[in-house]
Amino acid sequence: MISSQNVSKQPDLSIDKSNQSISCVDLFCGAGGLTHGLTTGGINVVAGIDLDPECRFPYENNNTAQFIERNVHDLVKSDLDILFGDAQIRLLAGCAPCQPFSTYSRNGRKQRNDKNWELVKDFGRLIRETQPELVTMENVPQLLSHQVFNDFKRNLKGYKVWCELVDCDSYGVPQTRQRLVLLASRLGSVKLMSPAEFGQPKITVRQSISKLPTINAGDSDPKDPLHKASSLSELNLRRIKASKPGGTWRDWDEELLADCHRKTSGQTYPSVYGRMKWDAPAPTITTQFFGYGNGRFGHPKQDRAISLREAAILQTFPPDYKFVESDKRITFDSLGRLIGNAVPVRIGEVIARSLINHVKNLNSTP
Repeated sequence: MISSQNVSKQPDLSIDKSNQSISCVDLFCGAGGLTHGLTTGGINVVAGIDLDPECRFPYENNNTAQFIERNVHDLVKSDLDILFGDAQIRLLAGCAPCQPFSTYSRNGRKQRNDKNWELVKDFGRLIRETQPELVTMENVPQLLSHQVFNDFKRNLKGYKVWCELVDCDSYGVPQTRQRLVLLASRLGSVKLMSPAEFGQPKITVRQSISKLPTINAGDSDPKDPLHKASSLSELNLRRIKASKPGGTWRDWDEELLADCHRKTSGQTYPSVYGRMKWDAPAPTITTQFFGYGNGRFGHPKQDRAISLREAAILQTFPPDYKFVESDKRITFDSLGRLIGNAVPVRIGEVIARSLINHVKNLNSTP
């Protein structure tokens, strides 16, 4: 059980009193993408919960909420009651990991299904047990057509529910990223604000990362250790030099092709070993974005894959968001997972503003 003595008082977020009435607990909080967006949008996030200890530093260093290293499966109603305290309006938020849908987890998928569906089920169980006034979930689009999502929605009896697939680039996330967003309220009808209401224009790769210092493959910026690019083999360096922004490996000379490209099955993966386009959104940032051969993750101009910092910016994290302590070693696998799995910060902001408007509209109704 979470002890009330371990729940520190949260700093004043300097927002309107009506906004402060919404307090949030962020399940599966990761490095803090959703929390940071919700806070920026005006919601008081009191805690983030995640099983991964590597999330603690980025979460607590960049956010006012406390980080609780805990398996959501082990949480019970009393734990959340302690965290919410006497909050007027409680928001339970989260993005339960759904690895069975990941293109990087196809091997052994059958064995992992039950375990991963349990995370979605636990989210639903906590909603049913605590009956928060507001709920939001962000997840992969494929979840919409799966039975586990229908089961999840059964926990929302008594709620007004809005749920749609959202094109993140319409809200100023510089990625062609589509996500499932759900909002639910026991207070009345609720919906996500439209892109026009949010008012953020589409943003390109050039607008996002072109001003960062030039670095070579395998190097990092001495002023920002996170602006670090993975190294390239001599062959892959030749390949990226032969690649055009927005092009494919089909543009290469025959001698540069990999064995998989010569097979029939390889013809269906034109975006691997690709470069991004300057004046378009980036592809969806995955946990493997730092590898040139893992997708269209080549820098539009420099002969390397995008850096960790560039990926974080494309996920709309602030350019000074700290992911590791200054004396810690930068590891691509660990930070790739933290950055790639994050909810884009701006999507969290859209959700926050939508829910705050929802509450204000209810309060203004005669």
